[in-house]
Amino acid sequence: MPTLPYLHFQNGQCEEALTFYKEVFGGTDLHLMRYAEAPDVPDDWKSGPHVIHGEITLGDGKLMASDFPPGFEGDPQKAVSVMQSAPDVETAHRWFDALLAEGDVIQEMTASFFSPAFGMVRDRYGTH
Repeated sequence: MPTLPYLHFQNGQCEEALTFYKEVFGGTDLHLMRYAEAPDVPDDWKSGPHVIHGEITLGDGKLMASDFPPGFEGDPQKAVSVMQSAPDVETAHRWFDALLAEGDVIQEMTASFFSPAFGMVRDRYGTH
C-alpha cells in the first residue's frame, strides 16, 4: 500500500495548484470534486469554488489535495516537503525554475553526495 501526499490549500487555490503541478511535472488525470458537489456538507460550504478533493497522476504515483473548508484557515504544507525525482539533471533544473516562479529558494540547486542535482523551493502555494 503506497503512502500518498495530501496537500491542503487556502483561499480556493487547490484547483490552480493542481493544474500548475500537472503542467510542471507532465501529470495526467486531473480530477476535482468541489464542496458544492459533495454529499453531506454544510450548505454554507457549497457556495464557493473550493475543492473538497482533487488529485492528479504523476508518473506511477498520485498527488492529492483539497482546499481548507470555507471559514477554516491553516498553514499549508508548513512542516512537510514533497519530493519529486527527476529523470535527468536538465529536467530537475526545469522543474526547480518552474516551482520557484513567485516562490522562495530554500536550497539552491546543486550537486550533492547523493544527487547530481538537488534543490529545495517553497512554491507560490506554500508547498515545499
